[in-house]
Amino acid sequence: MSKLKILTKGFFKENPSLILVLGTCPTLAVTTSVNNALGMGAATTFVLLMSNILISALKNVIPDKVRIPCYIVIIATFVSMIDLLIQGFVPALSASLGVFIPLIVVNCIVLGRAEAFANKNSVGDSALDGLGMGVGFTISLVLIAMVREILGAGSFMGHAFIPSDYNILIFVLAPGAFLVFGFIMALVRHLVNKIEEKRKAKCCVK
Repeated sequence: MSKLKILTKGFFKENPSLILVLGTCPTLAVTTSVNNALGMGAATTFVLLMSNILISALKNVIPDKVRIPCYIVIIATFVSMIDLLIQGFVPALSASLGVFIPLIVVNCIVLGRAEAFANKNSVGDSALDGLGMGVGFTISLVLIAMVREILGAGSFMGHAFIPSDYNILIFVLAPGAFLVFGFIMALVRHLVNKIEEKRKAKCCVK
């Protein structure tokens, strides 16, 4: 697989939230605003990138029998780092995201990439995989948050532009999160399938 494919596969084709359906809890919980989505996406991307690099570098040193506990310790270290940085430099974002930053430790996306990719590939490829998956996760969060914030709060990134009388409250509540998530997931899967069908058709013609 080329470097570009490793980097970009997580954007849409293997998007961790919309295609692989991983990390659903933070996806639904923090997407009430675009600011929260960007913050969560950036934090997760940092953890994915750094943990993939370190796990790949240590894959021949970590004993196979204790690899999962070792991965969790490595991931928890980077989560603690980003949590403290957010608390120190962006306290408002830290208050908004609350417990969901520490919960990155048990996010299936991070542990899944460590086990499925970083444990088997080079440091460079693992870095690209972590970055790509993190960006893909951020894209999914922002897409969902845009719809929920605009329809539910009548604002974008905290700037209101729709009168409160026209806000649809359900979109800032849990049922709205599931509804938006489902529709965006269906749309992305449909687009990915269409692209794959066109690619296969071109290959058959050649």
